[in-house]
Amino acid sequence: MKKCRKILAVFMVAVLLVMPLFSMSAVAKTSLSTEFLSDDLLTDIGGISASATVSTALEIKAKSVVLIEPHTGKVLYETNPDERLAPASITKIMSLLLVMEAIENEKLTLTTKVNCSEHAASMGGSQIWLEVGEQMTVDELLRASVIASANDATVALAEAVSGSEEAFVELMNKKAKELGMKNTTFKNSCGLDEEGHLTTGKDVAIMASALIKHSLIKKYSTVWMDALRDGKSELTNTNKLVRYYSGATGLKTGTTSKAGCCVAATAERDGMELVAVVMGADNSNERFTGAKKLLDYGFANWSFISLTPDLKNLTSVAVSKGMGNQISVDVGTNQISLLLPKGKQDEIVQSIELKENIEAPIFTGDKIGSVKFTLDGKQIGELPLCSANTVERVTFLNAFELIFTSAVTP
Repeated sequence: MKKCRKILAVFMVAVLLVMPLFSMSAVAKTSLSTEFLSDDLLTDIGGISASATVSTALEIKAKSVVLIEPHTGKVLYETNPDERLAPASITKIMSLLLVMEAIENEKLTLTTKVNCSEHAASMGGSQIWLEVGEQMTVDELLRASVIASANDATVALAEAVSGSEEAFVELMNKKAKELGMKNTTFKNSCGLDEEGHLTTGKDVAIMASALIKHSLIKKYSTVWMDALRDGKSELTNTNKLVRYYSGATGLKTGTTSKAGCCVAATAERDGMELVAVVMGADNSNERFTGAKKLLDYGFANWSFISLTPDLKNLTSVAVSKGMGNQISVDVGTNQISLLLPKGKQDEIVQSIELKENIEAPIFTGDKIGSVKFTLDGKQIGELPLCSANTVERVTFLNAFELIFTSAVTP
């Protein structure tokens, strides 16, 4: 009897120990896991200010950092930009870029239905637990990939584009070369640690700049929370800057044991867009704090300005051998948009250069000179100066007509 009681007691203890595992599994099917190794997605970063000004000596605890203006490609700040590092889920930036191109090329639509393969369902790390044969639209898979960094969803999209992840990875590496990413080699589409799967902070900035030129991506990268499967699978953005940083537009986080904590953060204010890359931070808060410092630095110290020539002292230009002796000057609607350090606009010097001995015939739109803009002794821009009217060349016939007309006119 005592032996039975002892067996029963052991059985009850075993049941109590095992039951939480089953309950965790049940919850897992109705709520999305956080990004692999990241445990602070719902906590405030602290200290984020939309108008903070920082010095040029940024203390960022990470292996590599890069700040770039994506449309000009100008690097505004960098530390160790070319070290080859494991990128974790920042890899998905390239995958998403190829998906955006497939959509624009009408190879896929947002309503295209994708069946989950056994390979896609086998992905570890962050996921939405796709089951083999489960069907989701491209839109749903994009939401899972961008917002929640789901590896299984990303691989499913890769297979939808290229038929297999292997073929898709070939496409990723081809695109990297096209973009000038000189130090990148992709081995998979989602960013799980793999030997030889490496990139750099500068290369990440290049592909992030390419991705945000596709406006559709911001439909997903700016979302803080969403859900799939009729609300049963919750999605929380792994990029907390989307919630806490003014002007944030995305873009992608990454975390693995080999890569550490990484982020490619994008934001836009006053018509200027920036991409901040932080790779190899020790923890999640340091990557976000680092990205915030980079973005704050960029917005505090740089801006776009539009230059238009000042022609108030150039009302006309002399013309020789023409039916008229002068022409008006025009620059049309031309202007130059430049990325410059703030406070430098008043130091820009304008100089006007005109062709010597301008002779007729001159037609409307003909270039007769240029306006050059310099800053600190270096030329930063140039606009053409054109004729605003036509002056015909003097010939014997039209000279005779002019004299005759003048003679007979009262």
